[in-house]
Amino acid sequence: MRGLRVLDLTRLLPGPLATLRLAELGADVLKIEEPGSGDPARAMMQAPTDRAAGMPGAFYRNVNRGKRETRLDLKTETGRTVLRALVRESHVLVESFRPGVMERLGLDYAKLAELNPKLVYCAITGYGVKGPFSQRPGHDLNYLAYAGVLDQIATTDGMPVIPNIQIADLLGGALPAVTRILAALWHVSRGGDGAFIDLSMTHSIHASNVIAQATLDNAAGGMSAAAEQLRAGHGLLNGGVPCYNIYKTADGRWLAVGALELKFWERLCRALGRPDWAPRHWSMGQAIGGPDAIALTRELAEHIATHRLATWIELLEPRDCCVSPVLTVEEARSHILFQPDAATPAP
Repeated sequence: MRGLRVLDLTRLLPGPLATLRLAELGADVLKIEEPGSGDPARAMMQAPTDRAAGMPGAFYRNVNRGKRETRLDLKTETGRTVLRALVRESHVLVESFRPGVMERLGLDYAKLAELNPKLVYCAITGYGVKGPFSQRPGHDLNYLAYAGVLDQIATTDGMPVIPNIQIADLLGGALPAVTRILAALWHVSRGGDGAFIDLSMTHSIHASNVIAQATLDNAAGGMSAAAEQLRAGHGLLNGGVPCYNIYKTADGRWLAVGALELKFWERLCRALGRPDWAPRHWSMGQAIGGPDAIALTRELAEHIATHRLATWIELLEPRDCCVSPVLTVEEARSHILFQPDAATPAP
């Protein structure tokens, strides 16, 4: 993507991460901020040493690395004139203002496309450019809540859990933005005109809730039966089977068991010295979330609780049975999987 020129008018996380991914692919990204404090992300996670040195915080630095930066006051004619000149020479513009802001400035897609018909313009918003919620504010937690996703991230007593990874911002914002921008650029490369991408994070994350949607679509026993399957601890992928669950070890750590397929479950049972457990698997007729699944989950939990996490990892990781430690952020950073010489693909 060398030579691709991207104008980034976004702030905080979804837009900046999307343009970071484009920069990592080789694009020349120019981040444009307003005068003064600029992107609010500059002050987030800002250590005292950062403030003393006049540097933005680690969060801002991480999602905006590899980009050029400038300041423009788009409320002035001078600032708007400069942006229009940049648009004439650019391929992509990404913004995350509330719907109507760019139009009031005379910088909406219709106006900019007159200057550059090949421009790919991506507007990342919470609820879409049009519609009943278009002018409402929101953040990741709100989008997850409206999309029915937060309801699925819950403890067994039904209490939603606040995830410490911004799922809607990333899976509903940054990722689809990159995907749709690349698709639009492909169209342009084939001789087509540019495009306006109306990206609603709430709608995108709702569309990504595929397991829950499939459960509802396949509600042979009625909607009440489907709702029961979606409750934490009652479905195939949310704790309703012993082969796909999380278990506490003797030292208070956690072991993730993802032996969803029968072959992995059989290997795990053999490694644990309990081959008699192997037939007790959902693919062999065990009722998901049923009495036997609950009982075996309890038995396996008691077994896992007899040894420390390191002992289980030493025993089970080499057995090819889909078992892994639940690493802390610090442990993950230093794990061999994420070391520079591990020949891992770029994100």
